[in-house]
Amino acid sequence: MKNKYFTVDEQQLLEEVMRLRRDVRGNNFTQQDITAEVIEKILMAASLAPSVGFSQPWEFVVIREQATKQRIAHSFAIENKKSEKLFSDDKQQMYAQLKLEGILETPVNIAVFYKQSTKPVLGQTTMKEMGEYSVVCAIQNMWLMSRALNVGLGWVSILDPEAVKKILHAPPQHKLVAYLCIGYVNEFLEQPELENLDWEKRKSIKSVVYRDRYPNEGQ
Repeated sequence: MKNKYFTVDEQQLLEEVMRLRRDVRGNNFTQQDITAEVIEKILMAASLAPSVGFSQPWEFVVIREQATKQRIAHSFAIENKKSEKLFSDDKQQMYAQLKLEGILETPVNIAVFYKQSTKPVLGQTTMKEMGEYSVVCAIQNMWLMSRALNVGLGWVSILDPEAVKKILHAPPQHKLVAYLCIGYVNEFLEQPELENLDWEKRKSIKSVVYRDRYPNEGQ
């Protein structure tokens, strides 16, 4: 569609999808299955993401097999125990009560990998991380499309990447960027759960935007 311009209503709809996107945790998923067609739409959204040098350096492993999920969940449990000890006493107690993943509760898990190019990539010769950043753009597209489809998505980052790679038989040179739990939900919270729990305060836009440059140190 050449020279497509979006209406104010369409712009507001996109803003609404972004505002209501949520990182869904394991205690909020239902048992409802997800069709292959829905997963295909989410993956197609990922493929539409921008990528450095049009390299499209992403690969996806779609996991429905319960035995595989069990092994991933075991890796999470090991790493979660380690992570809990890193927080202060007050937050440690709250941390222990959080359900931080939905690996076994969701019908579909998707592991997202960065596949490094074997040749120079336009735009990546100086900032080597641009390939991985491109994969993160794809993940954000998946998150937004999932929300638009009224499907929940949770990103599990408390995992040993090498353990996950071994379980999934991933090539050694691939890098695990995200492990996603995807399923229908009981509800989409009006505010992010960690914001509701006062784990952290939401930053104002004013506090993170500078004009032209950062102020000189000490001023």
